[in-house]
Amino acid sequence: MGIYLDHAATTNIDKQVLAAMQPFFDAHFGNASSQHGFGRIAQKALMTAREQTAALIGADCDDVYFTSGGTESDNWAIKGIAETAGKGHIITTQVEHHAVLETCAYLQKRGFRVTYLPVNEAGFVEPCAVEKAIEKDTFLISVMFANNETGVMMPIEQICSIARAHDILMHTDAVQAVGHVPVDVKKMDIDLLSLSAHKFYGPKGIGALFIRRGLEIGRFIHGGSQQRGLRAGTDNIAGAVGLGAAALLAAENMAKFAAHESALAKRLADGLLKIEETRFNGGEAERLPGHVNLSFGGIEAAALLVRLDLEGIAVSAGSACASGSGKPSYVLAAMGRTPEEARGTVRFTVGRTNTQKQIDTVITHTKESVEKLRAHSPLFAQQKGGKSYI
Repeated sequence: MGIYLDHAATTNIDKQVLAAMQPFFDAHFGNASSQHGFGRIAQKALMTAREQTAALIGADCDDVYFTSGGTESDNWAIKGIAETAGKGHIITTQVEHHAVLETCAYLQKRGFRVTYLPVNEAGFVEPCAVEKAIEKDTFLISVMFANNETGVMMPIEQICSIARAHDILMHTDAVQAVGHVPVDVKKMDIDLLSLSAHKFYGPKGIGALFIRRGLEIGRFIHGGSQQRGLRAGTDNIAGAVGLGAAALLAAENMAKFAAHESALAKRLADGLLKIEETRFNGGEAERLPGHVNLSFGGIEAAALLVRLDLEGIAVSAGSACASGSGKPSYVLAAMGRTPEEARGTVRFTVGRTNTQKQIDTVITHTKESVEKLRAHSPLFAQQKGGKSYI
């Protein structure tokens, strides 16, 4: 097997999670809406999964709604609140996931106004900028908990305090953060929070939206009466069980996993920053434990990714959702990076099962690959005063 350092894109299902899910594919196949024994088994499993998921984010279980993943949760949170508001102003940032940015753009076409706040050079939005952007009819602030490309964490608690002081609802896309760092919706005063199982060793196709008790929000999917009538559709029991099991595993081992990932990420960054003309994006800010986002001067990240892939090393040039677009990262552009810097940027994201030996192998192959690419790079030769770099 190769070396996988793209955990921000997705993670493998943990063996304990898979074992918990298995019975609900065959032996316990009942519909949770059915009144017979098969249905009661499914309903009990669903309730346990909801409790486990709620516990991970400090929520009451009745405030957690299962969805198909982070994208649906973001769409539901923003569109649902906008439907209730009817009109008005939304505040978000320029570096949000496309699930938030495109939902806001959709609402703009329907008469809502949206302010897209810039971030500073370190990659996070200043709380004072959020407060300054508030207008008389601002009804929602949506700021991600941590960025999917850089791992930079936003000052969510401060922004939530601002939102509460102005009687504005606060949504956070916490897809990258949940399961990796402590999140408590009550202590942080969060109104709506999006999460997705496959970012912390659960299955794909299942996520959740936390909706604070008593909040009026439009239905996203119409049909049956599932999930207290707010989200119709036959319950995905196996998926929910997997999310719950992954949530329990993360809650019980978060500090241990974070320490492991942080140590390996630091080793990786320290090794790769020895390569000249290399920049750590977001290195000045508080970040998720496993993220390392580096810009290598004078090369194209796409070429480096191919070379590393041939060595069995999986990394990315940024968000998996934007890969293949051919456009420089909008996140790095918002941080003030040039198009050349953005095109030379690679995201390494460390996971629970990575080892020090693997990290050292990645450092070695990355150094070798960067040197070979630069040796044939007119851009790098120009930057070095016309001298070839070998």
